[in-house]
Amino acid sequence: MNCQNVKNQIISFMVAKAMAAKARGFVVGVSGGVDSGLVSTLASLTGMPTILLQLPIHRKEGEISRRANDHCKRLSDLFPNVSCFSHDLSSTFDAFCNTLLCDIAELTGANLRSRLRMVSAYAFANQFQYIVLGTGNKVEDFGVGFFTKYGDGGVDISPIGDLLKSEVRELASYLGVSPEIVNAIPTDELWADTRSDETAIGASYDELEEAMKIYDEWEERNQIHSADISLDDFTSLLSDRQKEVMKIYAKRHNANQHKMKMPPICIVDKN
Repeated sequence: MNCQNVKNQIISFMVAKAMAAKARGFVVGVSGGVDSGLVSTLASLTGMPTILLQLPIHRKEGEISRRANDHCKRLSDLFPNVSCFSHDLSSTFDAFCNTLLCDIAELTGANLRSRLRMVSAYAFANQFQYIVLGTGNKVEDFGVGFFTKYGDGGVDISPIGDLLKSEVRELASYLGVSPEIVNAIPTDELWADTRSDETAIGASYDELEEAMKIYDEWEERNQIHSADISLDDFTSLLSDRQKEVMKIYAKRHNANQHKMKMPPICIVDKN
């Protein structure tokens, strides 16, 4: 990948979208992972005012918070257009749960965390007339749909939505994001435990990238040739593990289409 070319394209895209929206700058949620590490760096490089926002919810102080803090401090030291804010939303989360539900399910809590962060990011964006930048990569956002609807999926523009996870790491390294962040185990920090994305999904991002390429090739062949080839037939030469990952990918890809597309509109006959 031509990292310099990709960097320039993304920065130009971000600036153009901000200007079109008459926005003054950007808001980026920073988690301590490579995706937000890359997006926050790219936003800083635009020269436009950029808010780096940390919104922990019952997060224990440790490696993840240290990485996020160090990254934000580094960017704010390097770029005068960068400001950092950190607000603990734990009490807000608890109050919300206690007000609405007595016994909150694990998945409900995970999604609520993400949606509270989205609301907070937009509060900053509205206050300063900025736009919210998404930090999802191509595999997450358009492959397996590994994001919260109207949570971390609720953004104005998606700067790295066309980059695979491996490409995110490559570009982040090129731009000087710390190796600690580039090589960190991906986690969304939405659960009470410290489970990784790989544990939650059942496959690594490298495996999912391979599955995404195979799945896209199968879909394209069926569309072009109108060939009724089953996915099992198409992947018959794969190893048992590759087949297992393909099933994981296909199940999530199909089940999460409602996240990846606009809500269905009921088209009515008005005559």
